[in-house]
Formats: sequence, C-alpha cells, structure tokens
Amino acid sequence: MPEILKNLPSLIYKWIEPNLSAFNADRQLSVWFAALIVGAIVSIAAILFRELIGLVQWTWLFDRTENVVSAAKDTPWFVILMAPVIGGAIVGWIITNYLPLKRTGGIPDVMEARAIDGRDIGLKDAVISAGATAVSLGTGASAGREGPMVHLASGIATWFSNFLKVPHGSHNTLLASGTAAAVSASFNAPIAGVLFAHEIVLGHYSRRSFVPIVIAAVSGTIFSRLWFGDVAAFEIPDYQITSYWEFPAFAILGLVCALVSVIFQFALVSTDYVARNIDIPLFWRPVVGGFMIGSIGIFFPEALGVGYEATDMALNNQLGLGLLFALLVAKTAATAITIASRFGGGVFSPALYLGAMAGGAFGLMASNVFPELASSQGLYAILGMGAVAAAVLGAPFSTTMIVFELTGGYTLSIALLLAVSIATGINQAIHGHSLFEWQLEMRGLFFRDGPHKYVVRSNKVKDFMTPLEQDAEPIYLTTKEDEAPVFLQETDSLEAALRMFDDNGLPDLPVVDSKRDNIIIGHATQVKALSHFNKALVAASEEEHRG
Repeated sequence: MPEILKNLPSLIYKWIEPNLSAFNADRQLSVWFAALIVGAIVSIAAILFRELIGLVQWTWLFDRTENVVSAAKDTPWFVILMAPVIGGAIVGWIITNYLPLKRTGGIPDVMEARAIDGRDIGLKDAVISAGATAVSLGTGASAGREGPMVHLASGIATWFSNFLKVPHGSHNTLLASGTAAAVSASFNAPIAGVLFAHEIVLGHYSRRSFVPIVIAAVSGTIFSRLWFGDVAAFEIPDYQITSYWEFPAFAILGLVCALVSVIFQFALVSTDYVARNIDIPLFWRPVVGGFMIGSIGIFFPEALGVGYEATDMALNNQLGLGLLFALLVAKTAATAITIASRFGGGVFSPALYLGAMAGGAFGLMASNVFPELASSQGLYAILGMGAVAAAVLGAPFSTTMIVFELTGGYTLSIALLLAVSIATGINQAIHGHSLFEWQLEMRGLFFRDGPHKYVVRSNKVKDFMTPLEQDAEPIYLTTKEDEAPVFLQETDSLEAALRMFDDNGLPDLPVVDSKRDNIIIGHATQVKALSHFNKALVAASEEEHRG
C-alpha cells in the first residue's frame, strides 16, 4: 500500500481536529439545540402575546381582531377617549412598581445586551414588560408589537444561554436567534427574521451564527403558521409596474419617504425630550398620554393600536388623498406621544403604516398627473412601507425582505430597492443614525463610531483595578492642602480612567468607594487599563470577523 494511503487517516484527522475543537469550544451543538427550543418557545410566546392584546382590546371594542377601525366606528366616543387613559393607569402602575428601568423594553435593549458582556435581559422583567405592552396596545396606544416581542424573545434566549453557560459569542448568537424567531413569528417572515437578526442585533454577518439563527427562525415560523395559517400579514391586490418610465417617480417617492422618516424621527426625539423635562410623577405619564391618544382616536380611529387595518386600507386604495395626509400627521403624533409617555410598544409597525400612507398619497397624485403611466396606489403604498421603515430602523436589507414576505410579492424588487436606498441614504445624511442608534446614544453607547467607543464607555474601572485584600485595614485618601485630590471611582468608565492617567501623567491611581469617596478600595494602573482596552477590542473584533 502506498505510504500516502497509510497516512491518509492521520492527515484527515489533523485537518479536521482543529475545526472540531473550535466547534466544540463554542458549544455549537448545544447552541443549535437551544436555538430550536428558543424558536419554538418564542413562537408560542408570540401567539400568546397577540392573543393577550386581542383579549385586552375586546374589553372595550368587543373585537379581538386587527379590525380596530371598523370596531371603533361602532364604539361611543367617550369609550375611545377613556380606554387609553385606563390602559395608561395600568401601565403606569406596572412600570412604577415592577420594572427596574421604569420603562418597557425594546430592540435597543437587545442591541445593548449584545454589545456589553454581562448586560443580560432578565426573563422576569421581559415577561412583565411584554404584559405592560399588551395592555398598551390593547387599549389603543399607537405602537408596534414587534420590538417588545424581540425583547421578550431575548429574555428567553438569555435564560437558555445562562442555563447552558455558553461563551459570550454563543450568548450573542442565541440573542440573535431569539430575535429571528420573534420577527419570523410576528410577521410570518423567516428570511427577513434571519436578516434582521444579523443586521440589527449582531451588526455583522456571521457564518458561525447563521445555522442556529436559521433554525430558530424556521422553528418560530412553523408554530406561528400552525396557529394563524400560512398567510401574508396584509391583503395585497394585483399590481404591476406599468412602465419603466415610472422609475423617476419611484426615485421621487424615495425622497418623499426620506422626508416622512426624518420628520417621524424628529417627532419621536423632540416629544421624548419635552416629556423628560416635564416634572410629573411616573405613574401619571401614560395616563396623560393616554388622554391625548384617546383624543386623537375620537377623530382618527385609524391611528389607534398597531394600525394593520388602516395599512391594509391604504394598500387596497380605500383611503382618499385628504385622509391619507391627515393620518400621516395623526399617526406620527399618536406614536410620538405613546413612546414619550412610557407606554409599551415599538416603532416598526408605525413606520410601515406611515410608509403606506405616504406611498398611497404619492400614488394618487401620480395617477392624476400621469394616468397612462402611473401604477396603482397600492403599489406605491408597498414601496412606501419599505422605504420609510428601512430609513427609520436603519435596516434596509431586512426591511426590504420583510416587505416582500409581508405582501407575498417579489415582482417589484427593483423599484423597492431604489426607493429604500434613496430614503435610507437621505435619512442617514440628515440624522446620521437610525432611531435605535439614537436611543442607544441616549444611554452613552455610540455604535456608529466603531467598537472602540462603546468599549471605553461600557467597561468600568472595577473591571481592571486591583482591589485591596478583604481583611486589610481601611486606607483613607489623603492629599496636600494646596492640591486637588486625584483618584478614580470603581464606577468610572475606562475612557474617564485613560483620560485621568493622561492628564496627570501618573502611572498609578487610587480607586475610592463611589459611596464614600475618602476610602481607598484598590489601585488602577495605566498599563492594566491599556491592556484591558486592547483585550476588549480584540474580543470585539474576533467576534465580528470569526466565521
């Protein structure tokens, strides 16, 4: 037998052994199995979440379906006014007494948990947050159910991750798997769920994470389809692109949708800023906000709740031009008030809603100007949905796929990509970041500036300091009378520590108790601070580029 054949088994083993070792080191088989279970549980949770929203809605509309507009027309005005007020009182009681952050959770919390090691999403808090959101949406608050569902899914994934004690990279994979399952189950859109998990939660494409994310998305979709059926979220009429001469109109629609997304984000940011500067007890914020939402709902019931029925009406040419413009204003105001008032809910569905209204209005005007060339109002509404949502969320790939899967049609792909790209580009030029990134920057996390920014701001002095012995005698900070004390606190950021070392030219600084600033609890050196910074950067880079 030739020598090479004798050595072939050994050569094969040497080839695959390092790969299998790396595979086992990340507990990949456990992660795959966990992703399957997470996907199934998330799907069941999504079903229960939607049914709970419908049950709350039934208490005042006597209707558990998406047909909020139809049911509201047969409901007395004072009931429409008071439903969000009562819902706001319940939500205010929940967030005041049972949620540590004094707000419900959403997609930015999942992005933060992915970026910062040790920043977990507690399952108990996620369940309570989902309950508060179900009350919010069920009583008419204007928001989406997808963001809160992603947050709940991440709480479930975090529990499994902690139970299995997987490495940080695999923990992030399970977070993304929960996200994929939530989006897939909510929209009946598994491909979009996979893309959304990579684009928003992971922030990069990962071959290592692809398999468990797909497993979770498929698992989540199957259970959802068994319960709700394999149907698209919206009823779409027959449509077609009448002429290639329409593409300039599609580009202009992208400009219009960029304007809508920019105004929508400004409305959310400014309303939140005003609310933060009003001195009012936390309990009363959703109550006052509920009164304002109910007041809008009396005149525009289309603005209440998730808004799927109104979106369907725009897609099916059932709304006039004047009402389309009015609903753009009403929905923007109602959603901004909802978010600022601490109601639970996300912005995905409102963004789709606004896009449908903007696209529908644009399509009506285009058909009046160029009746021979313009396609149907419904086609422009579909394009608007994708363009506005992609610009607001900062997720053009997954949003495009979501629109494809929501509407059940792929024939408008070129037109949709054109509108989405223009709207996203202009929104980026004006705002500089997506709504999720803005919410994270309010917490001091600057993802768009690269990993080094959130590394130096999320890591603390306590992560690299050398503490004193537990039984050591207390050491008190002493300084000369003519000198200001130079010290660090264990809660200071790595960025603040590096600046302190540089400003004072000292290689070693005392670390004092943040509650008692004259007692030294340890020491921090510039060498250890820089070493910790480098290790954190390397870990972030390895996670992003590892296949």
